Amino acid sequence: MTIHRRISVMVVDDHPALRQGIIRMLRFEPDIDVVAEATHGRQAVALWPNHRPDVTLVDLMMPLMDGVETLERIRRIDPRARVLIFSSSESAADAARAEQAGACGYVTKEADAAAIVAAIREARAGGRHIRCGRLVGDPAAKIVPLTPREADVLALLRTGASNADIGRRLSISGVTVKTHIRGLMAKLDAPDRTAVVARAFDLGLLKAAPPERR
Repeated sequence: MTIHRRISVMVVDDHPALRQGIIRMLRFEPDIDVVAEATHGRQAVALWPNHRPDVTLVDLMMPLMDGVETLERIRRIDPRARVLIFSSSESAADAARAEQAGACGYVTKEADAAAIVAAIREARAGGRHIRCGRLVGDPAAKIVPLTPREADVLALLRTGASNADIGRRLSISGVTVKTHIRGLMAKLDAPDRTAVVARAFDLGLLKAAPPERR
């Protein structure tokens, strides 16, 4: 049996209440370990070599050292470091600046918990250009038309349902489920099912409240 290692995360934010809220939220996830926290960029850079987290979630706007400089310095320590920018700014220009500096993604603080967790998982998996939440002036924003069945499959993917579960819930075969997932991956320009969920949040195809299980 394959044993998957949990995702180690460091959270960097100068607002104590927000930082602790994120940490509490992540500790409910069975595949995530919060291994360190920092109150500003300098502290994050000092702590990073001791923990070498899989993903570092960094606030964009911080005193002493902002998020972009923090990610640049961490990536000087290890160019493979995965840094996810977490920001109250909904500016597409800020997101582009972070990505140009080497961020593996950009999550706005208006994104819900499920979107943040999906972005962390995608970052660990090697994904890039994750943009969760509304970005003002984002030229990449587009309307993605889904069929009713694709929307049903997407809603169940959001809950973490397996292909077999989706097939049972929708009374369709496993082959049909895979076909719909491939269609979603193509329409959302996503490499896998985790990225499909993250991209769907980005485009507003999924809302904060998960679908109820019956």
